[in-house]
Order: sequence, then C-alpha cells, then structure tokens
Amino acid sequence: MSAGGAFGGNRGARPVPPEKGVFPLDHMHLCDLEKKEYIKCLKNEGHKSDKCRQFSKKYLECRMEKNLMAKQDMSELGFRKGDELQAPPSED
Repeated sequence: MSAGGAFGGNRGARPVPPEKGVFPLDHMHLCDLEKKEYIKCLKNEGHKSDKCRQFSKKYLECRMEKNLMAKQDMSELGFRKGDELQAPPSED
C-alpha cells in the first residue's frame, strides 16, 4: 500500500499554483462574443491558430478589460504591434 492520497498524491504537500495559465472562468459570459469568433475562425481555418491571431488577441484583451486575467502588455503574450493588420502568409 502506498502512503499517498486516494490518487497517489502526497497528503501533506500544499499545491503551488502556476504563475500563468490559470485565471477565473467567465461565468458571466462577458467575453462570449470574442470567444465564439475565435472558435469559429479556428474551425474555418482547420484549427491553424496563426490564421486567427487577431481573434485571439481580441479575446485576451476582453479578458483583461473585464478583470478575468491580469493585465499584461500584449508583447508579453506573443503579439507585436500591427499583428491584427498583417494578413497571414498564404499557403499556395
């Protein structure tokens, strides 16, 4: 028998939350429109996220405005100025 918890966990250890990646769920559906636009784009583009960057950026900006995640400079999240203006390269 193991000395861990029900699922093999260590009973005395306190969990440490990650610095990024976990934020409040949007229970009030404050950013549903942006989320739906992003998901629709992903479906239309064959789940190629690089073609939907403008929707991803818009969704993250909404979450920051509504205090659903910490406010951060978009460059720290992988966006550059003018990203939404640039069309993704076509695959011909």
